[in-house]
Amino acid sequence: MLNRRTFLQSSFLGSSSLFVHKYSGGTSALGPVVLSTWSPNVKANAAAWTILEKNGRALDAVEKGVRVTEADPKDQSVGYGGLPDRDGKVTLDACVMDENGNCGAVFAIENIMHPVSVARLVMEKTPHVQLTGEGALRFALSQGFKKENLLTPESEKAWREWLKTSHYDPMITVDNIQEEINKQKPKEVKGQINNHDTIGMLALDVNGNLSGACSTSGMAFKMSGRVGDSPIIGAGLFVDNEIGAATSTGVGEEVIKICGSHTVVELMRQGLSPEEACKKAVERIVKRNGVNAKTLQVAFIALNKKGEYGGYSILKKFDYGVRNMQGEKVYNGKSVF
Repeated sequence: MLNRRTFLQSSFLGSSSLFVHKYSGGTSALGPVVLSTWSPNVKANAAAWTILEKNGRALDAVEKGVRVTEADPKDQSVGYGGLPDRDGKVTLDACVMDENGNCGAVFAIENIMHPVSVARLVMEKTPHVQLTGEGALRFALSQGFKKENLLTPESEKAWREWLKTSHYDPMITVDNIQEEINKQKPKEVKGQINNHDTIGMLALDVNGNLSGACSTSGMAFKMSGRVGDSPIIGAGLFVDNEIGAATSTGVGEEVIKICGSHTVVELMRQGLSPEEACKKAVERIVKRNGVNAKTLQVAFIALNKKGEYGGYSILKKFDYGVRNMQGEKVYNGKSVF
């Protein structure tokens, strides 16, 4: 993850419309805005912006944006090409939430390229909020989706390499192993470097309405059936059109334990800026884990009704992309450690 993201971020710097800044707090945006976790997802923001710049709906924008990352085989943490569970199966989680508080989600769905779109249809065409596993797949097929093999040769190779030891560590790809990665030659770095970082996307449209979406293939080599925070409304994503929206990335189990995204939105309700709200939520996780907090990575991004946005993480090197009327930017978020 880290090497890939560093490479991609440097590649994006060649674009005249993209500026990278050290994060300096909430920023006001005139007009619509879209932001997403991790700098490579500026490509997803660009797709979302094609909706927002035409005065389109925020929900349409986040769905279109997230689909870009879901279809990218080079991103081994989301959708097609995602690293599989320990049984070699790519299982996907996604959710959406709109300006009216409506929401939909799918858990552990297989063989469907765009779980974010299935989640939207769960919201719009069923009396339910969540569908899981085989039921989610059957529903997707009934709506015209086609079964596809999502395990790419690269991801399968990484899985087979992992099977040699079958050692599972949910933090094997985050900042605390960067030193070990740097010691290795690129060809020696295992596929696990692209583990667990979702795409979470938030948007505010020209009508002042908020929506969000989140999608992931989950932690690489996870136990079969494991589901993290990403498809859980209130954990991986939450939208309150009166206040703001938030989404998360990192170790989902820790986000679930504090109802993370809902917590961020409630902190904004109390008057905190998006950055301050994200920081307070992160600090709750740090407090819960004590000395072990330095072995975890969790990050939040948030967007309020005024178009102000911000992010915060436990460990360094979390970044996120923003697109608004002023252009594209990548922000390096502040961190506790």
